[in-house]
Amino acid sequence: MSPVRTASIRARAGMGLALLALACPGLAMAGNPDNTTLPPPPAAAGRWNVTPLHGTDAANAVLMRAISLVGTPYVWGGTSPGGGFDCSGLVNYVFRDMLDMRLPRTSRELAEVEGPRIALDALQTGDLIFFGADGQISHVGIYVGEGRFIHAPRTGTVVRLEKIDTPYWLARYSGARRVIDP
Repeated sequence: MSPVRTASIRARAGMGLALLALACPGLAMAGNPDNTTLPPPPAAAGRWNVTPLHGTDAANAVLMRAISLVGTPYVWGGTSPGGGFDCSGLVNYVFRDMLDMRLPRTSRELAEVEGPRIALDALQTGDLIFFGADGQISHVGIYVGEGRFIHAPRTGTVVRLEKIDTPYWLARYSGARRVIDP
């Protein structure tokens, strides 16, 4: 990997951590109360280690990886940091990269995954949140906590962190799914 590419990855990860501290201030101070092993940082070559995590550890791994991708360009059909992401490509990449979890490819297929449906006021970090209209799911993001989610919005934008309680997103909220085991 070129030194410029490596520096770019490190800069994005640093920006992601700063955004994480803003989005979830309690998380930054929470430490590791279980004294469990946390996933190691990415290797110099840009490959992330996959660990068998569950519950809070899995949710935090997903959160950290998703935050590190903030700023990656939206590309329709995109499935990688180097090539860009669409909404479901981002979700698939994060869960596969951090948890070795293979999920359906499209937002509609993701919404059909078996699992508990989650009410807006019961969302937890790592839940998949769905948006659409007229009963049709057209968008997915990853809930990061404190009323915020990460997603790849549309052509001409980048992966970003947004508040779910804006009129635009609330009007389109179609539910959520929990795919991380408690």
